[in-house]
Amino acid sequence: MKTLFAEALLVTATALSASAAPLAFDKSAGTPGELALPRGGTVRYTAYEGLRYAENVEDETCQTMNLYVPDGAGPDAPVFLRTYVGGYMAAKAAAPQAGDATGRALAEGFVVAIPGSRGRNSVRDGAWTGRAPNGLLDLKAAVRYLRRFARDIPADAERIVTDGTSAGGAMSALLGATGNAPEYAPLLERMGAANERDDVFAAVCFCPITDLEHADMAYEWLYGGTASRRGATDGIRAVSAELAAAFPAYVESLGLGLDAEGCLDAVKREIIRSAQIAKDAGADIPQDIGFAFSEEAVGGAPPIDGGKRGGGGGDGGAMPAFVPEKRPGEYITDLDMAAYLDYVVSTQPLKTAPAFDTLGVAGQSASGENDEFGDATGTSANFTAYSAAKNGGAVTPEVAANVHLLNPMDFIGADGSDVAPHWYIRHGARDRDTAFTVPFLLARKLERAGKDVDFLLPWNRPHSGDYALDELFSWLKEKIAR
Repeated sequence: MKTLFAEALLVTATALSASAAPLAFDKSAGTPGELALPRGGTVRYTAYEGLRYAENVEDETCQTMNLYVPDGAGPDAPVFLRTYVGGYMAAKAAAPQAGDATGRALAEGFVVAIPGSRGRNSVRDGAWTGRAPNGLLDLKAAVRYLRRFARDIPADAERIVTDGTSAGGAMSALLGATGNAPEYAPLLERMGAANERDDVFAAVCFCPITDLEHADMAYEWLYGGTASRRGATDGIRAVSAELAAAFPAYVESLGLGLDAEGCLDAVKREIIRSAQIAKDAGADIPQDIGFAFSEEAVGGAPPIDGGKRGGGGGDGGAMPAFVPEKRPGEYITDLDMAAYLDYVVSTQPLKTAPAFDTLGVAGQSASGENDEFGDATGTSANFTAYSAAKNGGAVTPEVAANVHLLNPMDFIGADGSDVAPHWYIRHGARDRDTAFTVPFLLARKLERAGKDVDFLLPWNRPHSGDYALDELFSWLKEKIAR
């Protein structure tokens, strides 16, 4: 197995010749700038743009980083590294935006780093140069660059916080889970990344599209019983049933102390918790989407799941000993998950089955994930045993190696990987782009590994990121102050 993996890494590392230049950071080369903030006021900064974070660069348009140092920042300023990766596609280094977390980070005194990175659509001289794991390698090289020049950049390289949404949320999770993992070392060395550590302090992950090799089975296990799937063709229903049947064994293989039904029950508690938070804040929670409400006045511990509410990763935790008395109907007491999942699907159609590793990998029928695991010729690839077998083949060793390199679940608790101590994971309670169980199991595994996890399925939130910034930065400042 080790030999196959090593051979796969060598194939992965085969690429076009790159332009070479030594790593450098010129502190005197910054240019002043300012950003008007949404709540009024202006933050001034010094910008360092177009920084090459690797000696051997294949794509000058993506393999650079922009760095923004707010006025007054000192050596203890934390770093906020925001990736704008979406759909596993290429992203260019960008400027901070007033309306997202980058502008807020500047206002809070963070040094903001925005690296570009290659992606599944990166092409140079007719070859696809950004297929897995190259986008992640670029981001890891950016982290190493920050450490290489920690003495020159007025920032604390031991307080790097990563942030991303969707596939960018997956990249943030990977940066958090794979710190210093030895599997990446030869690939980073080949691209001329700095010989530094690449672990980070905290990972902020909005709706991460991750654990791709198990995402199809999770999706069908959760959504296979909805009205949408019941109304699908016989072929789609058969695929859905086969994938769903494989999910329970995967959950049990994780060794997290729960089976598939326990996983669903924990997700249910998380949705109830989310809806209760929203209801307490004044939101109207419809009864016709599966919720049940208290029929009598309640004081003390509310009757949510026998007096418990979901915790960070769904373990549950006792409610406070005393809470204000509430009138009938003010507490959510139960949830019909079948009805709720039908509601989620009614707001946005389900993906086809399989949702990620399509049964037709040629041309327009390929998914973005099939492209991500394709090769330099532009050929897409199946990356799960199920879809590969349905297409009359098998997952190649090269693809299997890259699937492993892009799955944070494989590195949490693994020897040689320094996992970030702090995690902020959000997946909207109305987001059907991947199953709720995917981010939940990520959070659960991190908790079991002793990490500090703040997990929530924010009420009525679709697929999106960089929201609730007051809450996010309050959380970050608390962690950094410790």
